[in-house]
Amino acid sequence: ISCTGMATICNMGAEIGATCSTFPYNSRMRDYLVATGRTGLAEAADEFADNLRPDEGAEERYDQVIEINLSELQPHVNGPFTPDLAHPIDRLGADAKEAGWPLPVSAGLIGSCTNSSYEDLARCTSMTKQALAAGLKFKAPFYVTPGSEQVRATVARDGMIDTFEEAGATVLANACGPCIGQWNRNDVPMGEPNSIVTSYNRNFAKRADGNPATHGFVTSPEMATALAFAGTLEFNPLTDSITTPSGEQFKFDNPYGDELPKAGFDAGRDTFQAPPADGSDLEVVVSPTSDRLQLLAPFDAWDGKDFTGMPVLIKAKGKCTTDHISMAGPWLKYRGHLDNISNNMLIGAVNSENDETNNVQNKHTGEWNGVPDTARAYKAEGISWVVIGDENYGEGSSREHAALEPRHLGGRAVITRSFARIHETNLKKQGMLALTFADPSDYDKITGHDTVDIVGLADFAPGKPLTMKVTPADGSAQFDVTLNHTFNEEQIAWFKAGSALNVMKGN
Repeated sequence: ISCTGMATICNMGAEIGATCSTFPYNSRMRDYLVATGRTGLAEAADEFADNLRPDEGAEERYDQVIEINLSELQPHVNGPFTPDLAHPIDRLGADAKEAGWPLPVSAGLIGSCTNSSYEDLARCTSMTKQALAAGLKFKAPFYVTPGSEQVRATVARDGMIDTFEEAGATVLANACGPCIGQWNRNDVPMGEPNSIVTSYNRNFAKRADGNPATHGFVTSPEMATALAFAGTLEFNPLTDSITTPSGEQFKFDNPYGDELPKAGFDAGRDTFQAPPADGSDLEVVVSPTSDRLQLLAPFDAWDGKDFTGMPVLIKAKGKCTTDHISMAGPWLKYRGHLDNISNNMLIGAVNSENDETNNVQNKHTGEWNGVPDTARAYKAEGISWVVIGDENYGEGSSREHAALEPRHLGGRAVITRSFARIHETNLKKQGMLALTFADPSDYDKITGHDTVDIVGLADFAPGKPLTMKVTPADGSAQFDVTLNHTFNEEQIAWFKAGSALNVMKGN
């Protein structure tokens, strides 16, 4: 497996909740470092290679070992709406039919940050050349996003962009585009069910085009390319053929692409703007009327007291990714304005009390309203609140706003059955308590109408659980819930100071 191929596998491990994914240092990594101008780093890695590989006998210490025979492993297509619903390619069509998913492929998209290496695009170019030679063009709209300026410049020099465009593809900017929802799609009406196939790392509802009825499937760039030429989820490039304009049957040969460019990488345009050598006298000026930029104000430090009388803002049901917590797409124009982008906080989370999104009850007024509106109402009254979450809360993008927004709108704690690791750390960095039920079944004992206290904060310490006192809304007896955490001493200092940034500023 190439270095960039290993990187994709490690990236996707994080997508489905792995704390870490690693491959031992090997020659493919060295080749990539040298080819990208990092020979010194490669030489250093060579010197310490023994420390970049498993210890002898390490396999005997793992809790679980899963062996995969790559010779028998079929290509898979995963989805829709989650990257961990897997279909071997010989089952995809049947599974889609059985589930009632749209069979026509309405768009194919390859590239982005995850599957956009030179090798990835070279292999897809190989397939495109085969199809062009048979008189075929993409049956579905096809979009290519180079992963970096270096990749864009190199594949352009080597003729790959010309090949894609000849077959009808559109080559997008080497930037975050449809993968993060920045896709001005106008070929499918909002709400119309359709299926897209991408080589992106995420496919949650509304992720790519804002349409909740778009069934997003993630797969390899090669599979996305094949399905875009065929135009249907029922196509298996390992066994099936496509009828050409001349009436002949065309079948893809195994694609080939150079792992690294023979002529070396072209760095492309240099757009780096160096900061001044001394910026101590610079002032960042932002218009107070701007709706896209806003200077950050420090979050308040912990006042030394336990948190009491906090309503449950929302008890999130099931999957709650960072896309559910802070949606992308058109909201991204507010990334520089925390107050404005906070209007998307948790609007995609499913409320366990009514199975609806963006509809929660204010425990003090009884009024039902959107999640951000209710949070703002609490904040205006000086009332802190908490969120209750399910398993793997915060999976997906390491979106900082998914932690900034709850803190900004008055949240103090997120209590879940389990966290996605990166989001858990992001919450800690913003001075929020990221806590888990010691007994996961306690999630079921709490409702979205209850009020909670979190006590024991004066003795907050690594490895020492906290206690949550729950006051049920139905008037039944108060009960205690034990909460675990993974805070270390440094992270507890973040909490006490109000955020990691406050600690840095203080130092």
